[in-house]
Amino acid sequence: MKHLAAYLLLGLGGNTSPSADDVKGVLSSVGIDADPDRLDKLIKELEGKDLQELISEGSQKLASVPSGAGGGGGAAAPAAGGAAGGAAAAEKEPEKEPEKEEESDEDMGFGLFD
Repeated sequence: MKHLAAYLLLGLGGNTSPSADDVKGVLSSVGIDADPDRLDKLIKELEGKDLQELISEGSQKLASVPSGAGGGGGAAAPAAGGAAGGAAAAEKEPEKEPEKEEESDEDMGFGLFD
């Protein structure tokens, strides 16, 4: 990921086809050593490809991936008669307001700047 991030940063900076040395320069500027095998593979995979086109293709692929709201099934839906009774019970139950805790000015012997 760090190699790809550096490659994309170079692309955003105007370098349309960053080299391995360019990516190494970005990574070394923040104290990260580049992995030569991964970097060579990344450069070979992205050579001659337009970054904006790759990003738009990736966005389209991600849009088709289901996300959220499928978290494990939950409870079974009640029967039709049970649903009406459950809704009536839910309406009758008054909403409880959360109790506010009193804030004190005591610092318990600790000061922020002691």
